[in-house]
Amino acid sequence: MKKIKIGFLPLYIKLYDDCGSGAIGRPRLEPFYERLACELEARGFEVIRNEFCRIKPEFAAAVEKFENAGADCIVTWHAAYSPSLESIDALAGTKLPIIVLDTTETYDFSPEQNPAEISFCHGIHGVMDMCSLLRQRGKDYAICAGHIEHSDVLDRVAGYVRAAGAARSLAGSRAGSVGGSFDGMGDFLIDDENLLSRFGVTAVYPKDGELEELRKSITDAEIEAEIKENSELFYEIEQIDTEAHIETARNCLAVRKFIENNSLDAFTINFRKIGGDSGITAMPFIEACKAMARGTGYAGEGDILTASLVGALLKTYEGATFAEIFCPDWKNNSLLISHMGEYNLALVKGKPGMKKINFIYGENTLDPVVSYGCYRAGEAVFINLFKAEDGYKLLISPIEMLDVPERAFEFKVRGWFTPRTMSIDSFLEDLSRAGATHHSAIIYGSTVREMEFFASILGLPTVAVI
Repeated sequence: MKKIKIGFLPLYIKLYDDCGSGAIGRPRLEPFYERLACELEARGFEVIRNEFCRIKPEFAAAVEKFENAGADCIVTWHAAYSPSLESIDALAGTKLPIIVLDTTETYDFSPEQNPAEISFCHGIHGVMDMCSLLRQRGKDYAICAGHIEHSDVLDRVAGYVRAAGAARSLAGSRAGSVGGSFDGMGDFLIDDENLLSRFGVTAVYPKDGELEELRKSITDAEIEAEIKENSELFYEIEQIDTEAHIETARNCLAVRKFIENNSLDAFTINFRKIGGDSGITAMPFIEACKAMARGTGYAGEGDILTASLVGALLKTYEGATFAEIFCPDWKNNSLLISHMGEYNLALVKGKPGMKKINFIYGENTLDPVVSYGCYRAGEAVFINLFKAEDGYKLLISPIEMLDVPERAFEFKVRGWFTPRTMSIDSFLEDLSRAGATHHSAIIYGSTVREMEFFASILGLPTVAVI
């Protein structure tokens, strides 16, 4: 996973330097800035540092530096009060997302504290001044306040940084499509022109004969290695037919090479088009699972839009996956997510199984070996990218993935979740009232606020189901 780059901007006021109080404040505030930078680096980010900024030219130069260095976002920190009109043009004018870190070194500021500490801890009103101007200028931002040792403020900053990185990775990404969209499914349908103009995603289709050539190019050694890996990753639910496993591996590897050769960030396959002249003779279910675990987006049935969404999320959230609600458990207020054989292999509980299935949906296709896993328990966020009458929106809802017996529904991809704030009756009503598609994404380790920030960067109005 590529490191996200943060432009870390410290804000200060020239008045203090001019009057001499900066000589008192800087010796403590500059090391504290460095400590914050190191804390962000410890969370896996690349941090681009800068000198304290005080006046318009300094802010303009810092933002230009961050942009030229390929920063994915800017994290601000007020070392002291900083007049907003000095920074606002640079911050409101950049396309980089803004995350405001509001923290101080001192924890206890009760009446027993030394009043001299005010000099090192009064950036709050600078934060308020700047955020007021950002809001007036229509610049979206995220804000995290708290003490660095006695709260999770830096972890919240890290979450917003990941959301920013994911959102910025969508534009310019490339999504492959094998077989086009499933005939008759209209909810997620988007044409290539709108995919590119609205989301910046380029659709990539196999050239004539490309997948067949790739499939025929797979060597016996590559197949042997793939089968060995499968045998280590999965247990056999039923004894695996050797020939079926060989052909499954051959087709999975062909699709993997298609992804690699075309520098794809995501892909989708219409299982109805497998066989015939597609170049693929067996549905590569297992490759979809492995691809998501490697960080490549996927969605079923030719859904290139959701595949692209999942691909962007996987750039910064290892816990993202394509998901589809299958069945309601009215009795226990939970919902089953499943699919024919596609899930993020990195998110399962225990060891998944595999078996050969009788595949009746393609055109003269071979029966593939399929892997079935059970999603692990944990807090997550359910999101759905859909088109309403006034444009695309992102539905967001907090959910809890449930801890279920590992071998339940052994012959299926499975996971159960419950909405964290409502009954499934209301949840399902709200989804369809909004116009959500039947293809979604689930992100372990994210929050509703992070996904709202993600949506704001993409210019997507949000529908909160909470």
